[in-house]
Amino acid sequence: MNKPKLNIKENDILFFDMDGTLVDTDFANFLSYKKAIQSFIPTENVIEFNQNERFNRASLKIIVPNLTEEDYEKIIQKKEENYKEHLSETKLNKSVVDILLKYYKTNKTVLVTNCREDRAMMTLNYHKLTDKFSNIFFRNISDNGERINKYKNAINSLSLSAQTVIVFENERPEIEDAILAGISINNILSL
Repeated sequence: MNKPKLNIKENDILFFDMDGTLVDTDFANFLSYKKAIQSFIPTENVIEFNQNERFNRASLKIIVPNLTEEDYEKIIQKKEENYKEHLSETKLNKSVVDILLKYYKTNKTVLVTNCREDRAMMTLNYHKLTDKFSNIFFRNISDNGERINKYKNAINSLSLSAQTVIVFENERPEIEDAILAGISINNILSL
């Protein structure tokens, strides 16, 4: 993992990922999925939390393999509705939040997440972090349903130079997207 010295200058722009970086939301996410699955499908199978892997759509299709796409979407929608009940199971990543709190008044701080807007705002509001960001970018899908590089999108939308961006991120594919967006590997703090 790349752990560069934290040398933040006044003109640096700080990009923070949310899930797993700023806030550990994995257990709340899992509980939300579990309740949604159980409300649609009576199952005797025990669905267990794996702290090493975030439960997601792919996990859902493995746990419950024979549903229609419509049924999967209903479970995912119900999971989103359940999330508010499990906010107390989210936890701040203190080291990253400390950086945000130290620099949000002197530097541009940007939340760049693949989280849906309503869940991201619910999480930020719960932890009283909403006003610590200059800009917030949520999950963005292209017209053809493809995932959009969140870092490239934020850099272009804000008309920034990628050389001035410092990224806080925990997922390898997202780190690769940051590099593809022109952000130096030396400016990516992977957690």
